[in-house]
Amino acid sequence: MIDVRPYSGLGGANHGWLNTKHHFSFADYFEPKRMNWGALRVWNDDEIESNTGFPPHPHANMEIITYVRKGAITHKDSLGNTGRTEAGDVQVMSTGTGIRHAEYNLEQGPTTLFQIWILPRENGGQPAWGTKPFPKGDRAGRFVTLASGYKDDADVLPIRGDARVLGATVKAGQKIEYKSDPKRHLYLVPAAGSVEINGVHVGARDGAAITDVPSLEIKALEDAELVLVDAA
Repeated sequence: MIDVRPYSGLGGANHGWLNTKHHFSFADYFEPKRMNWGALRVWNDDEIESNTGFPPHPHANMEIITYVRKGAITHKDSLGNTGRTEAGDVQVMSTGTGIRHAEYNLEQGPTTLFQIWILPRENGGQPAWGTKPFPKGDRAGRFVTLASGYKDDADVLPIRGDARVLGATVKAGQKIEYKSDPKRHLYLVPAAGSVEINGVHVGARDGAAITDVPSLEIKALEDAELVLVDAA
């Protein structure tokens, strides 16, 4: 099953400083049929204006992955962590028993990003934060794991949920394959470019909810940048 969720039909709001679209129920967007996809709970597509952002606010019991598409995001939290994550790179926050953080776009232009929330295996635990560069050249023509809840995945950002977050870049006309257990829940969004997944068209920033499929053949209809969550 491949359920395409067009970007134009997503929930969301334009707050002036923040233009956001929600692939799943979030904030004022409530859709009972889109509460989660397996362990994947939230996928927000955010555009944050220059010199604005999210002031300090709390989170608990969630794995929060931020994939920056353009610009950069600057993070500061109650544990004393600070950092700047640039386009193509990823940050992860395991909120555990509770953490307060702020995220600002301190760049001269808008910052665009995906924010992905994954349910943890269990509640609690010491909060943690980390960021890591992932050069796009390293994922040319193949999926590379960016964040993972599995110990066998080396050199990635750790999360505490039953999921992986992967990225790939694909040239127009190129095909790549991804194999997975049909029982798992896959969610793929092209950050840029359109693709066909097993012959099904998925446009830029559309979501594709996939299950009961043992293998994906992805053909890029134009140069594409892909983000995929593979969740229990």
